[in-house]
Amino acid sequence: MKKDLFALKGTICYSKNQKELVFAENSYAVCENGLCAGVFSQLPEEYKDIPVKDMGDRLIIPGFTDLHLHAPQYAYRGTGMDLELLDWLNTITFPQEAKYADLSYAKKAYSIFVDDLKHSFTTRACIFATLHRPATELLMDMLEESGLATMVGKVNMDRNGAPELQEKSAQASAQDTRQWLEEIKGRYDHTYPILTPRFTPSCTDELMTELGKIQREYHLPVQSHLSENFGEIAWVKELCPTSRFYGDAYDMFGLFGTKPAFNTNEADFASASGLNTTDNTAAHISSDGASVCPTIMAHCVHSTDEEIQMIKDQGVYVAHCPESNTDIASGIAPVRRYLDMGLHVGLGTDVAGGFSLSMFRAMADAIQVSKLRWRLMDQTQAPVTLEEAFYMATIGGGSFFGKVGSFEKGYEFDAMILDDSNIRHPQEISTRDRLERLVYLSDDRNLVGKYVQGRKVI
Repeated sequence: MKKDLFALKGTICYSKNQKELVFAENSYAVCENGLCAGVFSQLPEEYKDIPVKDMGDRLIIPGFTDLHLHAPQYAYRGTGMDLELLDWLNTITFPQEAKYADLSYAKKAYSIFVDDLKHSFTTRACIFATLHRPATELLMDMLEESGLATMVGKVNMDRNGAPELQEKSAQASAQDTRQWLEEIKGRYDHTYPILTPRFTPSCTDELMTELGKIQREYHLPVQSHLSENFGEIAWVKELCPTSRFYGDAYDMFGLFGTKPAFNTNEADFASASGLNTTDNTAAHISSDGASVCPTIMAHCVHSTDEEIQMIKDQGVYVAHCPESNTDIASGIAPVRRYLDMGLHVGLGTDVAGGFSLSMFRAMADAIQVSKLRWRLMDQTQAPVTLEEAFYMATIGGGSFFGKVGSFEKGYEFDAMILDDSNIRHPQEISTRDRLERLVYLSDDRNLVGKYVQGRKVI
């Protein structure tokens, strides 16, 4: 088989670990068949004749993974920012999402979203659609064409929605979800299904039971919301009185991370999910053959000690969404604690609770709100550093897709080329300073190239 080989030359930056960044100036990042073959100051003999794309002194960094956002909400970002979560959902979100029953409206709205996401600082994303199956498939078609690598979920909700935005029954929701999964099987190369109960207040126990069955049958990952807002947490306790805490309301149905009771293998996962068996996403099947339920829980702002321990023990990913948590007055998640405990933590824009698709903005917000939490709430919890924010945006969230978010050998080759020449300065600055300034000062002009799995996207 002919090898697809090329190198990007420039100032390369990636995470060595959670605390350290690697800077390699005037160096080469080599892509071989969609994977990174390493970073070199001089090309090794075996690569000396491969095509080289010389970026000068532009920064070359791994792609960013947005671990949590809502595609249908992009149409009304920046609206209702004076409301808290539950009021915002009922006043703004549910009436707007109901419009996606109209496929012509969905096409217009999703075209804008996908085009902007393609040209943003994001190479991978985990995305909520709506409960509408045709519109969800339309979104997946558009994302596949964009060249990005994404996971997309048809939302499930059979209670506490608006009259125009609620499925008729648990059985109807489950049946529609199965039909969606069958219709998209084998249809995409870079767009994957993810099971998406909106959140516990929107899903009856009967529906959660059905979703647990679907998860085990199709070996799907899961995304939802957890402990975002005090009113939401109290509501969950009222709706699920037998649960010990919010996370337990998912775990009761096998929808909260590692569950060792069911046997599967990588081929089963790939076949059921419509994945190529060589794709690293299938790495979510554990090495001992046990079934797992790879899970993302957005927010975790007010998780209890017991809930946090379960998140850690069962390998649940936390999608930290600092902009959204600020905009709809949820609070500040204790991300320092999560990082120090070794939890899987990535970043999410949570559009439209958040108003910006920029993952650089998400990094800046993560750093800034952590300073407020340290100053105003708990001075034992040091603020998040640039290195940690960059790690969360790359490997932290990217690892949900497999070996993603680094230029270490064997990682999937997701890369962004950044031109910071418009951020003028009179003094000599370090490469780290250049990166930090992009976190706070970047805009669309700074992104001049993007690769996903070795494929040029822009």
